[in-house]
Amino acid sequence: MRADRLISILLLLQNHGKMTTKALAQELEVTERTIHRDMEALSVAGIPVLAERGKHGGWRLVDQYRTRLTGLKDSELKTLFLSPSFQLLSDLGITKDWKEARQKLLAALPNTLQSQADHLWNRIHIDTDPWKQSSQEITALSLLQQALWEERKIRITYEKANKETSERIVEPLGLVAKGRTWYLIAVANKDIKNFRVSRIKYVELTNDLFARPTNFQLADYWTESKQNFVQSLPVFEVDVEASPAIIQRLSFSGRFAQVVSKGSPNENGWFPVKLTFDTKQEAASYIIGFGDQMKIISPSSLIDSVKRIGESVLSLYK
Repeated sequence: MRADRLISILLLLQNHGKMTTKALAQELEVTERTIHRDMEALSVAGIPVLAERGKHGGWRLVDQYRTRLTGLKDSELKTLFLSPSFQLLSDLGITKDWKEARQKLLAALPNTLQSQADHLWNRIHIDTDPWKQSSQEITALSLLQQALWEERKIRITYEKANKETSERIVEPLGLVAKGRTWYLIAVANKDIKNFRVSRIKYVELTNDLFARPTNFQLADYWTESKQNFVQSLPVFEVDVEASPAIIQRLSFSGRFAQVVSKGSPNENGWFPVKLTFDTKQEAASYIIGFGDQMKIISPSSLIDSVKRIGESVLSLYK
C-alpha cells in the first residue's frame, strides 16, 4: 500500500540521512518515477524532504526532523523475534549479549504483544550446524572483530589450500558467514579479497589505522563475489541413463553433482539425465558409486576413465 511505502521512505531517510532516488527505488522495489511521486506526496503532507543536486546529492530530511512513527506491524514483529543462528552468535562471542537484548526488547513491548512474541519464538528455530560437527578452529574471530570496529590494519599468517603459508598486512572490511564457514573480507595490496577465517593461523593488531572505501557495501560485495566465484568454477557435463531404482536418489546427489535435466523413460524404462560436475574425477567417482544402475552416454573420455578404474579395482582383488 502507498501509505506503508511513504512511511518506509520516511524511516529510511531518518536512518540513513540521505538516499538517492535509485537507492530508494531498489530498496522499496518500485520505479524511480514512483519515488518522485511519493516525495511530492510527502512534501504536500508537510514532511520536510529536500532534494540535493549534484554528484553526491539525494533526498534527505530537514536537520533535526524525527518522526515518532514507531508502531510495529505483526509481520515486522515476527522478524524481530525469529530465532537466529546460535552457532554463529557463539562464534562471535555475543550469545549472552543477544539474549539480554532480546529480553529488553520483550520488556519494552505492550503486555498484549509479549505473549505473541514468545509464541513466535517457539515456532521457528534456525540451526546452521552441519549434521556432522566441523573440526575447524576459528580462534581468530575475536581479534578480527576488534580490528573491524577500530578500523585497524592487521598482520595475518594465512594458509592456502596447498598448505603453504604467507604473511601479509590487510585492512579488514567485514566478516561473512557462509553456512557455518566464516570469511574475512579485507583489502590486501590494494585489492579486496576473501580470506577463509579457519585458514588464518595468526592475527596481530597493528597500530596503523585505515579509511574504509567510501562506497563499500559488504552485502553487495559478497553477492557479486559469490556470483563471480560460481561462474568461474569448472563445469564437466555428463549424459547418462539411470535405472528407475535410483532415479529418486538423484535428488540427493551430494555436493559434487548437479542434476541439470531429467527426461522421460526410454524403451527399456531407464531415464536420460544430464549431470554436471566440477571435474571428470568427481564424475567418475559419483557414477561408479551407482554400480550397474547408471550408464554413461557421453562423453566417451569419461567411459574410458570409468573402465580404467574398474580394471584397477578388479586387479586389486585378484
